[in-house]
Amino acid sequence: MNNGHVVQLENVSKNYRRGSETVHAVSDATLAVARGEYVSVVGHSGSGKTTLMNIMGCLDRPTEGRVTINGHEIQNEGEAGLTRLRQTSIGFVFQQFFLIPTLNVLENVSLPSLFAKRKLNGRARELLEMVGLENRLHHLPGQLSGGEMQRVAIARSLINSPPIILADEPTGNLDSRNADMIMSLFQQLNKDGATIVVVTHNPGIVKGCDRMVHIEDGRIQ
Repeated sequence: MNNGHVVQLENVSKNYRRGSETVHAVSDATLAVARGEYVSVVGHSGSGKTTLMNIMGCLDRPTEGRVTINGHEIQNEGEAGLTRLRQTSIGFVFQQFFLIPTLNVLENVSLPSLFAKRKLNGRARELLEMVGLENRLHHLPGQLSGGEMQRVAIARSLINSPPIILADEPTGNLDSRNADMIMSLFQQLNKDGATIVVVTHNPGIVKGCDRMVHIEDGRIQ
């Protein structure tokens, strides 16, 4: 593996069975993302973008091919190893936020650090201040706007200081003002050294990236 790459996929395919049919979600994909790069992945609905993202995030294993994430070949890792890799190397941001409704903002952001057996309340407060939510620490998700919930989700993704941030349609449920705020936040995180891969339909995000990767019918173009 090239030491400058934190994400490397080599001839990766992912097939699913749907009844008697085989679905080729990703086919023979090769992709390398350099440390500190900001990459957008674009394609029509059903093109394989989310499957590709799940493989990069160690949420799914490929049917074929080689995947190396932050120096670890995931095909050589057991489930415990993949869990550790997700906790230490990858921050996830999803379109649906996935905040715990019964936990307040500070508790939601701190949660991944507890799973990693670290207590980082001080860092959680710093991150919430960074995303402009220092006055919302004790609010529940139901008391926040969509843009505020997405900023909580971004702060949560950063709690364990992962070198890689993976975002799946992070502005998909937001109005233009909040989407612009999230785009600015990602650009700042990238300037601060984070490697970011984002699945998006938002032309503003694509424009702000170093590189665009297009996927169609499971194949990187």
